[in-house]
Amino acid sequence: MLASLPDLTDLVFLLLGALAAGFVTGFAGFGTGLVASGFWFHVLPAAVVPPLVVMASVAAQFVSLIGVRPVFDWARALPYLIGGALGVPLGVVALSLASPELLRLSVGIFLVFYALCQFAGLTRLSIGAWGGRSSDAAVGVGGGVLGGFAGLSGPLPLIWLQLRGGPSLSQRAVYQPFNLIVLALAAIGMASAGQIDRLVLSSLVIAIPATVIGAWLGARLYRQASEAAFRKVVLGLLLTSGAMLTIQSLW
Repeated sequence: MLASLPDLTDLVFLLLGALAAGFVTGFAGFGTGLVASGFWFHVLPAAVVPPLVVMASVAAQFVSLIGVRPVFDWARALPYLIGGALGVPLGVVALSLASPELLRLSVGIFLVFYALCQFAGLTRLSIGAWGGRSSDAAVGVGGGVLGGFAGLSGPLPLIWLQLRGGPSLSQRAVYQPFNLIVLALAAIGMASAGQIDRLVLSSLVIAIPATVIGAWLGARLYRQASEAAFRKVVLGLLLTSGAMLTIQSLW
């Protein structure tokens, strides 16, 4: 474990997770928690991963938002933000009560479920404006809870916005500011709850440079690469990581 002097394997897992997660976030505007969790749960205590994910996510979001900042849609994002602000404290409390084994299992199942839903084409469905802004706020609460619990604020609003329909850039203009603000609130909540200790901070010092580099590379690729091909690679990585975590937890 990364207690004081990490061994080479632990260090490689920590850096690879940070680099891959930053890259995915730079490209897609979310995903730090989804990708990094699959790496970091293998080399860090389970209770350390959520606060580390949240703080790394905030850094990656700051870098990746450069490409979409001019088109942020604050009016459309407001219901999600209000719901997210309400959900974050619930997630932080749940994190303080959950066992490490439950946390590892829940993240693994979530990764598998999310990847399979994407591969199955769930987001090709369309609900239009069904449910209105109140439904958007409810989805924001769910994203806030997941953000406060495990730094996974992005997937739920993203899936919902894809069901709503519209250009991918307009969707990102809503879920990326949501992610940034919710994760910043989650970091504050975790710090207030005493969940950011020396091990989190020492791991963060190692992970942040790789996260920032990855996010910068992903943001550059965002304007050039084929989203469809990259999406398949990312989903394959998420599915594999989630399956490994789930199997280990159940075993």
